[in-house]
Amino acid sequence: MKAMVFTEYGSPDVLHLKEIEKPVPNDNQLLVKIHAASVNALDWHFLRGKPFLVRLQYGLFKPKIRVLGYDISGHVEAVGKMVTQFKPDDEVFGGLGFGLGGFAEYACIDEEGFVALKPSGTTFEEAASVPGAAVAALKGLRDKGHIQAGQKVLINGAAGGVGTFSVQLAKAFDTEVTGVCSTRNLDLVRSIGADDVIDYTREDFTRSGQTYDLILDNVGNRSVPDLARALNPTGTCVIVGFTSMPRMLLQSFRAPRVSKPGGKTVVPASSDEPTK
Repeated sequence: MKAMVFTEYGSPDVLHLKEIEKPVPNDNQLLVKIHAASVNALDWHFLRGKPFLVRLQYGLFKPKIRVLGYDISGHVEAVGKMVTQFKPDDEVFGGLGFGLGGFAEYACIDEEGFVALKPSGTTFEEAASVPGAAVAALKGLRDKGHIQAGQKVLINGAAGGVGTFSVQLAKAFDTEVTGVCSTRNLDLVRSIGADDVIDYTREDFTRSGQTYDLILDNVGNRSVPDLARALNPTGTCVIVGFTSMPRMLLQSFRAPRVSKPGGKTVVPASSDEPTK
């Protein structure tokens, strides 16, 4: 099968179209003929080998992973003998996990992994844009942030992949949503449901005096004390994104020291892979 392969870290120039062996599903896997795959920040980090933590886990000098691509959609070509929930010709979408492999003609995915039937009214391209970003948003809001109807919610980085899903999901939970983005994306963030928008080039949401019940920080460019200042006395901030490895480590170190039982809470999002 054809796949976009890379054997060294670098820019997109290190990617090459090559013929590689077609994967064979094990007893608990589906073999998916890929119709669409999306590109997101996760692929960029793996391609560059940055932050350095990527290299520590997936190859210090050369990548152990040869094919990028987390998010896919397609139809099931074959199933392992233990698979019961899917059958050949089913249209599915999902995330391949940190073994990646979506920038290819075929990929295998565990039946009990991050995979589901594609909604009939959704195109393959639309479905392939959902898995990583949408589940990161859902986990941040629901599982870490414990979002509740009627809350005032702020989404920092509201125009990005996770951010656009965050705005829409927060509205689905019947909350009042404020999105933070750049000037050029104000209309976009309003169009997907934000009740209010803040242009970060003109206003610092951590110093406006406004406070929120829940903040989802998809950027990771603010200090923990800054984020805590924008929270209500019992508010929660979930940090999803990080601008660098040093900042990630600093945020992880400082967050527990700001958080108080029954008071403000700042927590980094879970680093494990998305699940159903």
